[in-house]
Amino acid sequence: MTDPEELPGEADTPLPRILGNTGSLAAAEPEATGALWRLAEPGRQLDANLVRVPPRGSIDAHAEPDLDVLLLVVSGDGTLGSAAGPHPVEPGSLVWLPHGSVRSVTAGVGGLSYVTVHRRRPGMQIQGRPRA
Repeated sequence: MTDPEELPGEADTPLPRILGNTGSLAAAEPEATGALWRLAEPGRQLDANLVRVPPRGSIDAHAEPDLDVLLLVVSGDGTLGSAAGPHPVEPGSLVWLPHGSVRSVTAGVGGLSYVTVHRRRPGMQIQGRPRA
């Protein structure tokens, strides 16, 4: 293992850090659904969420037109629906969702928790009205 004093970097360089544990976060509030956690660090280039779908719940078919998404199942099981048919998912399933692909998610009897990661969307720009 490398001694931290041997690692290169400036004093103001951002530092890696542990943000949490997906297993603990997913188990913390068993009845909670939706986004249980969001990456909110300032200056980030990524967005990430921990999402829980309730038992037998689903997320309807949809597509993300601009961003590829990486999905990692952390607990429970379910089915990823796609134009190629249904795909079972379980803890450890790592799924690439290319931009433009249509997909749905259905949780199994115990629910389903997963992490999504994608490039951060640029913030909205407020623009003035065009001059006539």
